[in-house]
Parts: sequence; structure tokens; C-alpha cells
Amino acid sequence: MATFAPLRPGDPQRLGGLGLIGRLGEGGQGVVYLAADNNDNRVAVKWLRPDLSGDQVSVERFLREVQVAQQVAPFCTAAVLGTGIEQDRPFIVSEFIEGPSLQRVVQEEGPRTGTALHRLAIGTATALAAIHQAGIVHRDFKPANVIIGADGPRVIDFGIARALNATSTISSAVVGTPSYMPPEQIMGHTVGPAADMFSWGSAMVFAASGKAPFGSDTMPAVINRVLSQQPDLSVLDGPMRDIVTACLSKDPAQRPTAEQVIMRLLQHPAPGNSGMLAQGAAEAAHRQQPYPPPPGPSQGPYGPPSGPLPHQGPYGPASNPAPHQGPYGPASNPHHSGPAGHSGPMGPPSQAHRPPGPYGPPTYQGGMTTQTRQKSRVPLIAGIAVTVALLLLSGVVVIIQLDKASVAEPTDSPTRRTRPSATKAAVPQTGTRRTLPGGAITHYENRADAIVLTSYEVYDKSQEDWVDYARGSLRGTFSKYAANWETIISPDGNLVASRGRKYSSDDFDFIVITDRRTDERSTIKTVKEPLISSIRAWSKDGSRILLNIEKKNRGDWDYLGFVIVDVAKKTAKQVDVSDSSVRQTAFGFDEDERGVVNAYGDERNRGLRFYDDRGQARRSLAGIGTLSAGTQDIFSPSGKTFVTNCPNGGDNDHCIWDADSGDRLRKFSSDCDKVLGFYDENHLFCWEQDNNTKDEVQVVDFDGRLLRKLLEVPRGLRFTPTFSVNRNRGSSASPS
Repeated sequence: MATFAPLRPGDPQRLGGLGLIGRLGEGGQGVVYLAADNNDNRVAVKWLRPDLSGDQVSVERFLREVQVAQQVAPFCTAAVLGTGIEQDRPFIVSEFIEGPSLQRVVQEEGPRTGTALHRLAIGTATALAAIHQAGIVHRDFKPANVIIGADGPRVIDFGIARALNATSTISSAVVGTPSYMPPEQIMGHTVGPAADMFSWGSAMVFAASGKAPFGSDTMPAVINRVLSQQPDLSVLDGPMRDIVTACLSKDPAQRPTAEQVIMRLLQHPAPGNSGMLAQGAAEAAHRQQPYPPPPGPSQGPYGPPSGPLPHQGPYGPASNPAPHQGPYGPASNPHHSGPAGHSGPMGPPSQAHRPPGPYGPPTYQGGMTTQTRQKSRVPLIAGIAVTVALLLLSGVVVIIQLDKASVAEPTDSPTRRTRPSATKAAVPQTGTRRTLPGGAITHYENRADAIVLTSYEVYDKSQEDWVDYARGSLRGTFSKYAANWETIISPDGNLVASRGRKYSSDDFDFIVITDRRTDERSTIKTVKEPLISSIRAWSKDGSRILLNIEKKNRGDWDYLGFVIVDVAKKTAKQVDVSDSSVRQTAFGFDEDERGVVNAYGDERNRGLRFYDDRGQARRSLAGIGTLSAGTQDIFSPSGKTFVTNCPNGGDNDHCIWDADSGDRLRKFSSDCDKVLGFYDENHLFCWEQDNNTKDEVQVVDFDGRLLRKLLEVPRGLRFTPTFSVNRNRGSSASPS
């Protein structure tokens, strides 16, 4: 029999033609009644409080929002049956589920363990999958909104919070329960399905322990813990603990979806629970994502940026106009400008004319569309994040410091390949001196060098355009490739990947791969106009090429995802990334080259976000400092470490980090002005301002000592080099 309280004086006898039997409960949103229809079927009716109803426009808006909830598949939820208005106050009619709430069950019977906890987890996760499939975010998932029915757990009150937020009278109110709310919801930012997964993880901790993971005392104290502390999950173990840990990530992009939670629970079923698991998995299958994407570039996971991020070129801040940003630092015109007004690689930009290249409006010539686009082999900058936020709530200012943490990688991530061991080899002290075409560029090369200069671009002032140069082989001379925006040589020197200045006749961007041994040319289409696909890098084994997908947006360029080209199969896989917090940044290969990495954060605090080859975020490393504008590759050859500018430091303060844990391994300073990447496992190479007339690319050790000059460039020349790992590194340290 249903447990209910009698009606009170002032309660109506009927609502929407339904006879009211008694009260099921009362909360911050209104009163819930038990009612019966004309066939004596029991239903629940929630009648909103008068102060939440607002004017007629607000009421109608509320009802429209709630009607969306009727599209939710009823499995593991209390189905919404209808809505109406009584005394200018909206009411919602839903399926009546007889049974106590999870809150009450745990309080009266104690925590859930074993099969009971597993059944609860899979049932509630399946309910959230159904809710999300209908395009709804619950926004107030908590133990009190989970009813333990005879046939399993049911989730109620989904869609109500959004409907309340849609009313003008309470638009400033925080809807939700702080003990179970995620950081982004507390901060008043846009929330998506990931918010419900944080609440789900919190509810599972309560179910297993009887305590909310972030406490239930004063609101300011709870909020501060949600934003800045990690909960005690010792009551959980095994896969359940791993899943809940991932769901409680402060960063919504790192939380698994409801479907992923279901599948991970399926991989570790509790005894006797297979029926529920199978039913839940079937209910969650084939889901599309109609809900909005994560916050855009103007806002990160926990707050808006402190101000607009300046665009910069690969070796220094950019001038206007600044399109483009590349894979490991701020960028623009993907080339540098010199310090103190000089147009060299390290300093502020001159106001140089930007060529009518790759990113302007297209013109047409014959059957080909001329791409007025510019190349994009430039550094990746940060998106948006905050480290410190101020929250004014209940008259209390709460100061929030987000902890630096490595978010746990889901257990279903691809297994990482074994990385090569770090080896220490001597850096050659000298190299053969050669002058390169395109300007007074001096190149010093030794066969024992760990890296090889394979291509570069020079800005030709007379043509007001960038000119592309590449080698004929790993040891050959450099030639001009006037028809290309960019040319990159494979690690073994046998293949050349180039991107031309035109779209194909059917409006596709494409690259051409040329086999130097046979002169065979393969054309591989990538993305369709107006998108472009700028070449980023070859994989170290030469089997794949990474490109970035870009689209012009009001004079700026958005990075929408990436393309992976399979060289052997001659195919291109386009991967769209929905995480708009990295929309203004480009992608580079990750440490294993199985996926990609991007950067987020403001100029004070950068972080790295790792994605698999499907564009799904799998983990983040926060609080690593900034990335030098122009870094070619932040990872060491083995992928075990990466380099950044130290937190609170400058371009000449270098930190080496563990790529798995995010732990800092080494900190040192040098005369380097911009780090370009790893020379080998134990050395970096960087731009260094030698004097007022020239800049140099130097090798530096982890004690900050400059060991070897690789390039010398006049300060007035705009120049962008690309280096590759020397796979044919000689044993001698004598000049070649």
C-alpha cells in the first residue's frame, strides 16, 4: 500500500480533474499529491509553489519545457503523463511508483553493498541514459529523486529543474541540491549530461556510505568542497570505485556518459544481476546526442576567461590580422615577428601585411576553386579555464582553488603501447655550415644530430606571401614548392605530404602524398569547403598524418576537430570534436600517437586534454603552466615526458613533466626565448636571441646550458622551421 499523509486544510480536493487522495511529500518546488484518475489508477501530481509560478508567460514556458519530459523512455523512470494549470500554478502528472526514496532507504536500512549497489547503479544510469536521449538534463539527480520500487530503482523529477530555470521569475535562483551538484552548475554555467553523471557518482557514494561525498552541513562549506576538494571514496572498491571517480571529475569533459557507465558496469557484472544489466544496455544503445555541446570558447568548464586571449604567431605574439592557432602555443599568421619591433622569431609582431592566402574568401578559376587560405603548421594555444573563482552565496564569499590533478583515465581506454626507453647520447658540438635558399639562413647539421631540418617557410616581402621549402631527401638540398602552402617530409625521408593552394573541382580540400622512390602520387580528399585541413605532423612510424580541421568564424578560425590519414590505405578519417573549450586551439599527436592532445586554460594556467582517435576526451592534466608559442612537439621522443613554461614563470623557465601522472620531474632556467621541442630524451631545442641582428636555434640541456647551434636567422626575416626525428642518426659526432 502507498504511504501518504492526509490532505491539509487549504489543499485542493481535485487537480486537473484528478481526485487527490493524500500528500506524498513537500519540497522546495511544491507539494506532491497521490491522486486517482477515473479508472482508479494511481498517479503522482506535483503542484508548484505560488512563488515559483510567476506570470502567465512564465507558466506557459514552464509547461513547454516539462512536455519535453514526456518523450523519455519509461524504463527506470517515472513517466511524465501530462501537465496543466490550476489557480495559475502549473502541475505535473507522472506515473506513481510505490516505494521509498533511496534517501529514506539508506537512512532507515543502512548503506547498499554488493548486488544491491550494483543493481542500483545500473538502474539509475540507464534512467539517465534514457533522459539524456530525449535531450533532457535532470539537473537535480539525488537520492531523494530515486524511488526504490518493487521492480527496481526509478528516477523521478527529471526535466523539472530546466523548466524552473526557464521561468523569468526565478532565473537567478540556483536549482539543485549543493551536496550533489557539479562545479559547473554551482558556478552558474551551462550544464550538460555530464552534470548528471557527477550527481550520479555522488548519489552512489551516499548509497554505499550513508553520507554525501562532499558533506551536508552548511551550504558554503559544501560548495567549497565540491569545487576544491576530492571526496573520500574508500567505501567503494574495484570497478565501481573507478567509475565513480571518473564521474566526480571536476572537469565535465572527463566524465563518462551514462552509456559508458552502463557498458563499464556490464564488463564487471555482479552475481545475479545480468538481466538488469542486459536490459539497461539495450535501453542505452544507439543513442544520438541532441543536447547542447559543452561551453564554447568564451567559457571553460568552471568559468569565463579573464579576457580575450591574444592571438600569437609561432614564435611570438601575432599582429593583426591574426587567424590561426596551432598545436602547442598561441599562433596567428603562422609565422613570427621579432622582439622590440624587429620581425624575428621571438618577440612582438610588426604590423606586417597578411597575404591574401589560405583563410580569405575563395575565388574561382576554371573548374578549380582557389583557396585563399594560409598554411597552419603553427602552435596550439590554450582554450578556457579558471583556477580561482569567487562565489558569493548566502552572504559568504567562498574562495575556490581548483586542485592540480591528473583525471583518471577510463578503464576502457585503448591499451598504451610500450614506449622506448630513454637513452642518453652526446650532442654533437659542431655541424657542417650551409646557407639555405630564401634568405641569409645558416644551417649547421651533423649526421649524429637527433633531429633533422626537413622543411621551412619564409615570408617573401616582394611577393607579400609565404614561400614553402622542403628537402629532396633527409640529407638533400632544399627546393622551393611555390604551389604549396605546406610540405612535410616523412620520418624516413621517402614520402612527401603537401597541401596545395586550391580546392578540388568538387570543392574538397586535399593533400598529395608523393613516394620519392617511385614518383607515385596519391591524392587524398579530407574536408569540404569552406573547411580546410592544415597539415600538423607525421606519426613517428610514418604510417599516419595528422591534420587539423578549421573553419573561419567572423575573422577568426575555429578548430572543429582533426583528420587522420592512413598512408598505406590512402584514406582520411574526419573526426569532429564537440568540446568547444578547445575550439580556438589546434590538435597535435598525443604521447603514444594513438590519439591527440589539445591545450586549454588562460595565460596564467594551461592544461592538456587528451582525446582518443574518435574525438572523445579521456583525461586531462591541469596546472602545468603555459606553453611556449611555437613549440613544435611538447612530448619527448619516448612520449614519457613533456615540456612547458613553468607555472608563474616565463619563456625561459622550463618544467619537464611526467606524461602519465602530470608530476613535475625537473625545473630549470636557460637563455632560451622559446622552446621548440625535444631534441632528444634529455635535451630541448629552442629559439635564442643571440644579439640585435640574429636569432639562433640552439640545443639546451636540463641544466639550462646552450650546447649547440642548429640554425642562424637574420632578425628581419620571418621564418618557420620544421624538424623531424633523425631515424638514420649516425654514430659519429663529427660534421657530415
